[in-house]
Amino acid sequence: MKFFCCFDGEGTLLARCQTMADVEVLRRLGRPVIKVVEMEPEEAVVCRVTDAPVSPKAFNEEY
Repeated sequence: MKFFCCFDGEGTLLARCQTMADVEVLRRLGRPVIKVVEMEPEEAVVCRVTDAPVSPKAFNEEY
């Protein structure tokens, strides 16, 4: 499953979206989405389980 991080022009994380259609909804709602980055697989798994953004360094495959 893919997740995308949406950032504004200052690099602030606005939202995490599961599809590009979700990103387009944010844009239609007036959110200033400037940059969209696909999350790494390990980030997406943790995001889906915990609903919280994490850095790849925080992911522990042995846990």
